[in-house]
Amino acid sequence: MASIAPEEAPASWLKPLNEGASETEQIEHVLTHEHGPALIHQFRMGNGLDIVLWPDHRAPVFSYHTWVGVGSRHEEKGRTGMAHLFEHMMFKATAHTKEGEFDRVMEAHGAQTNAATWVDWTYYREKLPAGNLELVCRLEADRMEHLVVDAEQLESEREVVINERLLRVDNDPDGQLYERLYSEAYGAEHPYGWPTIGWMEDIRAITLEDCVAFYDRYYAPSSATVVLVGDVEPSEALRLIQQYYGHLPARETAQERALEPPLRDEEVRVEMTLPITSEMGLYAWPAYGVLHPDHAAMEVLDEILTGGISSRLYHALVVDSELATQISGWTPSWKYPGLYELSVTMRPGVAVLEAERRIDAVLADMCSQGPTDRELLKASACLEADLLRGLSDTNNRARELGDAATSAGDFRWALGRAAALREVQVADVHRVARDLFQPGRRTVIIGQPDREDAS
Repeated sequence: MASIAPEEAPASWLKPLNEGASETEQIEHVLTHEHGPALIHQFRMGNGLDIVLWPDHRAPVFSYHTWVGVGSRHEEKGRTGMAHLFEHMMFKATAHTKEGEFDRVMEAHGAQTNAATWVDWTYYREKLPAGNLELVCRLEADRMEHLVVDAEQLESEREVVINERLLRVDNDPDGQLYERLYSEAYGAEHPYGWPTIGWMEDIRAITLEDCVAFYDRYYAPSSATVVLVGDVEPSEALRLIQQYYGHLPARETAQERALEPPLRDEEVRVEMTLPITSEMGLYAWPAYGVLHPDHAAMEVLDEILTGGISSRLYHALVVDSELATQISGWTPSWKYPGLYELSVTMRPGVAVLEAERRIDAVLADMCSQGPTDRELLKASACLEADLLRGLSDTNNRARELGDAATSAGDFRWALGRAAALREVQVADVHRVARDLFQPGRRTVIIGQPDREDAS
């Protein structure tokens, strides 16, 4: 797999490959690969469409991702859930395809398709046998340009999203806990404080005019990155992308809102009664954005605390004391500062406060003493191994590149992750622990079983 050490070659300009296509800037990145040098191509069309192309001919398949730079943080208060709603609407009819035809045609050609929305982006992915690139270019460009946005399609997908919210949040204890966590940590005015799926009242309030404006503003080549990984020829791929996207006009990109983390001096604690069989606890602290110089050290810190049965918190809570059945951590890779999370599920009848005392002791020791050299080496090696295993699949590679291009502003951030992990030192992890786990910064959400329901 890749050693993740790109070198940038001089840029050059390519002439248009078909009449009416925009000029395309080419930048090439050489990547050392276990089977020899691999060349990652980066193109930017005159209409603003970014293209990242990683040829790999070891298997006759390719993955095609379209990353749109719009997620829940780009929405307005009172209209939350727009980005996710549009993810659904993009599978409806276009001026040239009937409803359901996109999926039927893709499946007939052996495609795996899906889409996702989060805070920084929405993306659409296909993985197909080689030889189907023109089909994907034609269908993806068509729904970027010719999606039918009308009242019938809006109401159909609104109902789907409402039911999804009922399933994943309103009637799901985990969904309720995490929604409350971010609402309490960020507040009602911060975009990270509202759920990507949207508040129910906002989903119901979205109008057809809102949808038309959203589509016109964000679904344009100047807001998109096409990531193509697998068995394709770069010249043919570029020709097809220019053929189907080159005539699309650029649009003015949305103004970025710099988002600051919610820093407090007093801890916030909330208890929720839920239909669960054992107590649960969520603990979160303001963390770093993806471009922060200590982001890799934060990942290593989490691996030392929660990565596997020998990690400090798993051993303390699950193996040693047998208080909990599960402990996990999560580090965000968002453009702006997210939350570092710890989640613990207790054994039935055991109070989460017993686990909290042990969590506090483990974190205090980390802040005081820092990690050992052995812990650092193991954590860095495990994270790098997980990263490289994931890059063996074209879909995972395309996702890593697309996420980096959209969240970090440069796909090369993904290529530098392994090197960044290897460079983390004991002192870096120690410093990050003291910075993250400051008194008063924490948000705590406790889930209590509903004893009346249990009886």
